[in-house]
Amino acid sequence: MKSVVKDWNDDEEISVYLADLLDKKCFDKSGLIYGMGHAVYSISDPRAIVFRSFVEKLSEEKGLTDEFGLYSKVETLAPIVIAEKRNIYKGVSANVDFYSGFAYHMLGLPLELYTPIFAIARIAGWSAHRLEELINVGKIIRPAYKSISVEKPYIPLIDR
Repeated sequence: MKSVVKDWNDDEEISVYLADLLDKKCFDKSGLIYGMGHAVYSISDPRAIVFRSFVEKLSEEKGLTDEFGLYSKVETLAPIVIAEKRNIYKGVSANVDFYSGFAYHMLGLPLELYTPIFAIARIAGWSAHRLEELINVGKIIRPAYKSISVEKPYIPLIDR
């Protein structure tokens, strides 16, 4: 994106690129905007909010505030573009990994280490999940969920 989008302050140019990502027209043609969305956090990922503030300070220290600005614009524009393209009604926000690659870059870490670092941070959780699967043989495991939304009556599709 940094090499394709010429004006990092142009919301329209950034939005067009994000739409092209979702339409599988560019980058890896996966239709995804990496770092956007989370299975649990829809309004915001509290980890991302904390991490973002550290990444912003690091970008100032490293003289990369323009690049941080681009990330900030993507963080703001991507949920809008995703909502338009995917007709998603729940929120989409940056997850904790959205700024990770940028942070690794600013720390001077080799690109080859980004994926191993991502995995290392998750091994304990993955292992715990696997142990839970083994203990509960044959049972589908889903996280506990308690809705906080206001109940609404069902309206048949024809009446909507």
